[in-house]
Amino acid sequence: MTNIQRDVMHYDVLIVGAGPSGLAAAIKLKQLAHEQGKEVSVCVLEKAAEVGAHILSGAVIDPIALNELMPDWQEKGAPLKTNVTQDEFFIMGETKSWVIPHWLMPPLMNNQGNYIASLGDICRWLSEQAEALGVEIYAGFSAQEMLYDDRQQVVGVITGDMGRDAEGAETAQFVQGIEIRAHYTLVAEGARGSLTRALESKYGLRRASSPQKYGLGFKEIWRVPAEQHQAGLVQHSLGWPLNADTGGGSFVYHYGEQLVSIGFVVHLDYANPHLSPFDEFQRFKTHPQIKVLLKGAKRLSYGARAITEGGLQSLPELVFPGGALIGCSAGMVNVPRIKGSHHAMKSGMLAAEAVFHALISAEQSDNALLQDYPNALKNSWVWHDLDAVRNVKPMLSRFGSWGGMLLGGIEMWLSAFNVRLPWTLQHKQADHECTKPASVMSMIDYPKPDGIYSFDRLSSISLSNIAHDANQPCHLTLRDQHVPISINLANYDAPEQRYCPAGVYEIIKQQDASYLQINAQNCIHCKTCDIKDPTQNIVWIPPEGGSGPTYIGI
Repeated sequence: MTNIQRDVMHYDVLIVGAGPSGLAAAIKLKQLAHEQGKEVSVCVLEKAAEVGAHILSGAVIDPIALNELMPDWQEKGAPLKTNVTQDEFFIMGETKSWVIPHWLMPPLMNNQGNYIASLGDICRWLSEQAEALGVEIYAGFSAQEMLYDDRQQVVGVITGDMGRDAEGAETAQFVQGIEIRAHYTLVAEGARGSLTRALESKYGLRRASSPQKYGLGFKEIWRVPAEQHQAGLVQHSLGWPLNADTGGGSFVYHYGEQLVSIGFVVHLDYANPHLSPFDEFQRFKTHPQIKVLLKGAKRLSYGARAITEGGLQSLPELVFPGGALIGCSAGMVNVPRIKGSHHAMKSGMLAAEAVFHALISAEQSDNALLQDYPNALKNSWVWHDLDAVRNVKPMLSRFGSWGGMLLGGIEMWLSAFNVRLPWTLQHKQADHECTKPASVMSMIDYPKPDGIYSFDRLSSISLSNIAHDANQPCHLTLRDQHVPISINLANYDAPEQRYCPAGVYEIIKQQDASYLQINAQNCIHCKTCDIKDPTQNIVWIPPEGGSGPTYIGI
């Protein structure tokens, strides 16, 4: 905790992150307060310039949590307009594809009753509902570090300074970060958050957990000709262009006014450092089936984001003195369904109930953990959903895409008949530990982008609406300045040049030496470098509030 004198704001509850879990928690807190006739002040901090600007998801939305939180969401104008009408799953070859019969798919993979939507738009709408209830939401402010009292209990956060130059010196626009103090702090910053990592380290929250696993998800929005659009059509695939040892797959969702959401997920436990997830996505779009869909279409937007994939085995302890982890800060994604927003919302709602009860309890103890929250989660449908698929990701890692899919499918079918296998497979390695030396892996020759279906990184991030002042301290920090060349380049052929979806990292080769150039202004906040760097030398921290992409409708 710093001794610098700062301005201070006080609230009952502070929520870091205006995603689905954070906003659901804020709304639930205010609902409970109104029902009980209590005053509970709630503040939500969001590092993006506006709510929803950093939100990226497929997204096929299961409305179960929204139904519980706000049963009249349709009357209130929630932006869920396109019902899923057709659900297809493909195995992709290089030039052909094969449909898996619907009757072979486990029931939990069914998308009937769900909606195709923009999760960013949903978060914008949720923020309006929260503000109408009295929640204070401050966008454009990054939570830079946790705030602790003398007992090492969390009492809030310190927001980042604004107006420092690239060397860290104060400029004429300098504004010092403030302290935001609260009785309880809910951390809802999404996958691989910097505050979450600090809390996990300080309190040993991961000591009983498997390593967290991640995927890198890409998404583009295209407007297609009317005759190629089938509103409500949901398609997923496995196979080409990934080989059997690399996990991942695609999604194609038709919604709105001739809009198609097309995306690709690559599991980050891949071994080959020559692999480029971005280029695998671009190559996928050159498949004949996808080219027919995109013929004459226009690409409107692009983004990428890390996804938690570890499941129940990788959940950390969810509570710490003074607060809790909710949503994807903990890791709530159902990997085979590629869904997590409904789990995130429900976790926020359950955490809100625990916080509210603690605030009004006559027996409230300043040192008490919010143990009601993890207890309630374990008795909820979230836990049931995640438990049913808990072995799917470990099976994919152990047996490859085809063996893992077969064994995982069998277990998911058994769960449909309430048969639970008596074992839970653990994750053996963190994703960065799976990377093998470049010398023992095959090179991958990616085709040049054609500018029609496939594109390069720079033209892609131009559609991400990035706002980033280059004259600010670099938020992509290196623990050791020598590692990028002495280890990453020497042993792994500098994989950061390929796993980054935004062209942030470049090896500049000169006659006498090489060095790593970091183009931080390109960063779209996916966090992949923080996850996949072989020696964990790259550390992602939030830049100035308001920096990064501004995703619109994505």
